[in-house]
Amino acid sequence: MKYHYKVCVYAICKNEEQFVDRFVKSLSEADAIYVLDTGSTDNTVKKLKKHGVHVKEEKIEPWRFDVARNHSLDMVPNDADICVCLDLDECLIDGWREILENIWDSTTTLLHYNYNWSLDEKGKPLVNFYIGKIHSRHGYIWTHPVHEVLTRILPNEKIKVTDDITVNHYPDNTKSRGSYLPLLELSVKEDPLDDRNMHYLGREYMFYGRYQECIDTLIHHLGMTKATWRDERCASMRFIARSYENLNRIEEAKMWYQKAMVEAPYLREPFFEYAMLMYQLNQDKDAIKYFKKALKIVKNPKCYINDPRCYDGTIEDVLSICYYRAQKYNLAFTYVKKALALNPDNDRIKKNYELIKKERDKQKEEK
Repeated sequence: MKYHYKVCVYAICKNEEQFVDRFVKSLSEADAIYVLDTGSTDNTVKKLKKHGVHVKEEKIEPWRFDVARNHSLDMVPNDADICVCLDLDECLIDGWREILENIWDSTTTLLHYNYNWSLDEKGKPLVNFYIGKIHSRHGYIWTHPVHEVLTRILPNEKIKVTDDITVNHYPDNTKSRGSYLPLLELSVKEDPLDDRNMHYLGREYMFYGRYQECIDTLIHHLGMTKATWRDERCASMRFIARSYENLNRIEEAKMWYQKAMVEAPYLREPFFEYAMLMYQLNQDKDAIKYFKKALKIVKNPKCYINDPRCYDGTIEDVLSICYYRAQKYNLAFTYVKKALALNPDNDRIKKNYELIKKERDKQKEEK
C-alpha cells in the first residue's frame, strides 16, 4: 500500500531491554521510531540502536513525565504528519498503519483508539478503554508531572474515534511506582482545580494505606465544580468506602457504597464491592441480593476504572459459596458451574464444583 502520511512513533524509556524486540516489531509499519532514554543502566539503548531506532539519552532532573514526553516529542521531525506516542511495554496490533491512513484526513488532529491496559494469561482483555495518543505533529504538548495529559495548544481540534486500532499493554509489575505520589502531590499543588489529578491523588493515598488522607482528598474531589464524570465520581466514592473498611468503620463504608450505587447505577462495581463487604461480614442474604443486582448489568463500558473481578467469574464464584453456606445447593451448583466455565483451570473452583455437586445430589436423593 502507498502511504500518504509520514507516521513517526516516539517514546520514553528506562531499563526496559526486555521489551525492546516486541516493541520494535509491532512498529514495523511506522516510518521512524524515536526514543528518549532517561538513564538506562542495562542494554536498552544498545538494543534499540541495533534495531535502527533513533535514540537520545538525557536525564530529566527533577523527574517529570510531562517534560520527558515533550523532549521525546521534540525528537520527531517537523515534517511528520502523525505522531504515535507509546511506551516500550506497549505494542500495536498488526495492520494498524493501513487503518490509520484510512481514518486520518487533513483536518484530523487526534485519534482515540482501543487500549487493553491489562490482559489475562490467555490474552483476553481485563481492563479496556479508549486512549488518545495518536496526534498531529503540531499543536500538542504534554502537561502534568505524572498521569500526564496530551493537551491541545492550537484551535480547531478534531478528534476521531476507532475500535479498529488496538494497543496492548504488557507491564512490568516489578517496577516501582514510588515517584507517583510526590509527583501527584506536586501536580495538585500546581493545578489545584484539576479534578482528574485530585482523584488520582486520593486513589494513590489509598494504595499507600493512608486512608484518612484518601478520604479527605476524595471528598474534596467530589465537591469540585469540574468533577462531573459519574464513573470517576463513583470510583471516588468506592475508594472512600474501601478506606473506611480498612479503618474498620463499617457503617461509613456501607454508606459510601450506597452513594456509589446511586451515582452510577449502570456500573457493576459499586454493587459488587458492597456485596463483597456483606460476604466478608457473613451477611450472605445481602451479599446475594447485591451480587444479583450486579449481574443484571450486562454492558461493560470502556473505562480505565473498571474492576476485572466484576466480569471474570468472581461474582458467580462467591455467589455459589453464599448459596452453599445457606444449604441451597441447587442454586450453588448453578453458579459454581458458571464460575467454572469462566475459569476452567481454577483448581479451587473445580473442587468447589465437585463438593457442591455432591451435596446437591445428596439433597435431591433425600427429597
